[in-house]
Amino acid sequence: MTTTLISGGTVVSATGRNTADVLVDGERIVAVLEPGSRALGVDLEASVDRVVDASGKYVIPGGIDAHTHMQLPFGGTEASDTFETGTRAAAHGGTTTIIDFAVQRYGERVQDGLAAWHEKAAGNCAIDYGFHQIVGGVDADSLAALRTLPDEGITSFKLFMAYPGVFYSDDAQVLRAMQVSRDTGMLTMMHAENGPAIDVLAEQLAEQGKTDPYFHGVARAWEMEEEATHRAIMLAKLTGAPLYVVHVSAKQAVEQLAWARDQGWRVFGETCPQYLYLSLEEQLGARSEEWGAFEGAKWVCSTPLRSHAEGHQAAMWQALRTNDLQMVSTDHCPFCMKDQKELGLGDFRKIPNGIGGVEHRMDLMYQGVVTGEITLERWVELTSTTPARMFGLYGRKGVIQPGADADLVVYDPNGHTSIGIGEGRTHHMNMDHSAWEGYEIDGRVDVVLSRGKVVVEDGAYLGAKGDGRFVKRGLSQYLG
Repeated sequence: MTTTLISGGTVVSATGRNTADVLVDGERIVAVLEPGSRALGVDLEASVDRVVDASGKYVIPGGIDAHTHMQLPFGGTEASDTFETGTRAAAHGGTTTIIDFAVQRYGERVQDGLAAWHEKAAGNCAIDYGFHQIVGGVDADSLAALRTLPDEGITSFKLFMAYPGVFYSDDAQVLRAMQVSRDTGMLTMMHAENGPAIDVLAEQLAEQGKTDPYFHGVARAWEMEEEATHRAIMLAKLTGAPLYVVHVSAKQAVEQLAWARDQGWRVFGETCPQYLYLSLEEQLGARSEEWGAFEGAKWVCSTPLRSHAEGHQAAMWQALRTNDLQMVSTDHCPFCMKDQKELGLGDFRKIPNGIGGVEHRMDLMYQGVVTGEITLERWVELTSTTPARMFGLYGRKGVIQPGADADLVVYDPNGHTSIGIGEGRTHHMNMDHSAWEGYEIDGRVDVVLSRGKVVVEDGAYLGAKGDGRFVKRGLSQYLG
């Protein structure tokens, strides 16, 4: 078993920071000590196999991205990152655990969908991984199967109020699934948009010749997100199910969550970096010499990017400060422009929905620390500690303490990261463009350990395919 000492760094948790040494033995953290401590009876620096000097740097628990879609079939194609390429890119960015989504569609069995995702991921991941279960066909068989999933380490499932004909569940189906959530303690995750109404708006825009990517955001109006969020909340209240709303982008949807939480209801929400930084006007409305008005397809995702003029981005940052939103995930679902996004040339309805971001979440959120949007401790809480608690991993993940997995990131606040494709920039995702081209970060991932193994150091990938393992999750530790 290899022993490693991370010495002299500032250990940052969700509740504070202090200078400390972190001792790793094999895959676990075994001690957090005062710098230079001889409490264990030896000179640690002289006795361990390896010393990582973290002086002047932060030592944080590895990031947990609780919302990714590797190899997801969607819109006539498949997300361009495999579990191998996507998790390697995640490691480069300081994320050491992902929770992806196994998929069951209408007419399919939940067990078959889960088995298919296990087959895709097993032996291919660079970091540890878990699964949520998407339920695209709510019926007696799938409801019965859901009740068995906690024994498999799958303790959350996702429903869609959007995408009629693909994943959509009507209110009666949502209610029945939430009753299972109530009975089992599983967490209901919800894509909250009024899909049938959106389809009408999208069809009407297309009939008017308004087919550019910009109109993707117009069709998926914030009213559609606010309405569905409220409806999901009320169904959760009626059934007694805990509810977690994914990729919240509209300030009005946040207001619905805040209202429910003020009543003491078990309602939670996440947002994503794209809803903090990007916008309808600047990205979906972008033009380029190569693609013209179709340039905006790079940023087509659902829920969509919202108007900067309406203040949605500032509202998301505020909600993260007030804990009306508890987490930041990526909804990483990458597609290349060539042969994938361009399927929607001339019709925004056919553009595969998704943005690549698993590599950049930790950096983009750290930039929020630099600009004063959030504190250093809140950065760790949003990106690691709360995801671990929300999805039944805390104690093993999301914390630096004896007994926890040695998933650790040494982050250099004096470093610099240039995001994008090309020399001197970081880009390891399997995409032909970057949604974050040109973003500059006043910090840098220096060293990444996954269960005690150094997988990234000074920008170099030192890990191997298959380093990551499937992690069974317990019930949410955030519901009390």
